[in-house]
Amino acid sequence: MKIFKLVPLLLLFLVSSCVSVRVTTDYDTGPDFKKYKSFAFYKPGIDKADISDLDKRRILRAIESELIAKGLQKSDDPDLLVSIFTKEKERIDIYQGGFGYGYHHYGYYGAYGYGGNYARSTTEGTLFIDFIDAENKRLVWQGKGTASLRNSSVEAKEARTKEFVYEILQRYPPGAIQK
Repeated sequence: MKIFKLVPLLLLFLVSSCVSVRVTTDYDTGPDFKKYKSFAFYKPGIDKADISDLDKRRILRAIESELIAKGLQKSDDPDLLVSIFTKEKERIDIYQGGFGYGYHHYGYYGAYGYGGNYARSTTEGTLFIDFIDAENKRLVWQGKGTASLRNSSVEAKEARTKEFVYEILQRYPPGAIQK
């Protein structure tokens, strides 16, 4: 009987630890996004991103790959300039268990068990991908992805970076089919 009371808590923990990238987008309704056929990276914006050069290269490679898959071409005379911005913050989740050692009376129900409160600290990262009209230098589209970051192997970082970029760029151009 005690195990059945712990199952919902375990499921909640598993689901929350596997959350994918949360994505939002915003865009200017004026431009015709079909006219954008080429892109280049906007170095002044990318240089301001407060992450390692290794992480910047991972992100830029993933963006380039996704944009080429969408039919855009990398160019020295682009229609779109691509910039990135990143933020990260420490997130502390506090879980309050309803179980403690001994018997507790909860309304009509009682519970035995071990447990109590515990906290889990994770680093949450946000990646902004900005598309700037190269002709007039105005922001025309922005995608923002937020998810937990994991300190792990280089391969895992590569995979997580690709996941971030893929999830964000699934919403480009505006009106693109979403998952």
